[in-house]
Amino acid sequence: MRILLFVLIFLTAASADPQPLPRYASLRANAVNLHVGPGNNYPIDWRYIRQGMPVEIIAEFDTWRQIRDWQGTQGWVHKSLLSGRRTIWVLHTIKNLRKSPDIKADVVAKLEPGVIAKALECQNNWCKVEVKSPTGGRLRGWIKRTAFWGVYPNETKF
Repeated sequence: MRILLFVLIFLTAASADPQPLPRYASLRANAVNLHVGPGNNYPIDWRYIRQGMPVEIIAEFDTWRQIRDWQGTQGWVHKSLLSGRRTIWVLHTIKNLRKSPDIKADVVAKLEPGVIAKALECQNNWCKVEVKSPTGGRLRGWIKRTAFWGVYPNETKF
């Protein structure tokens, strides 16, 4: 009976679909320590202070995730500090957020480098995102894939 119970537990655990690597996630908290190894006993190499910032999970060890940010910085964080919510990070220069996925479409907003937006969907070379406006509302629009970091080239839905 014990062997049967062990086999059932093993099969249940083995059948759980592991999430693919690499994959994008975002920071759940305003303060996230990046450790040099998978555990609190490892030194802290960096501290993130931007809730919602996109990161790429590149490895897993127990409850720890090795992540990479938009600049290529890598380290380990506890999985409880990550969210499955998909966000993007606007790169380098001010980018236009457009009404539709067309370079000639009206500009809804201008996004500065470092703006974090929620990823909604992508079509070809464009992605629809939602960003908080300075007045407290939310703006939706389209931005070219080359203008941000946080989405794989083949992704369409989040």
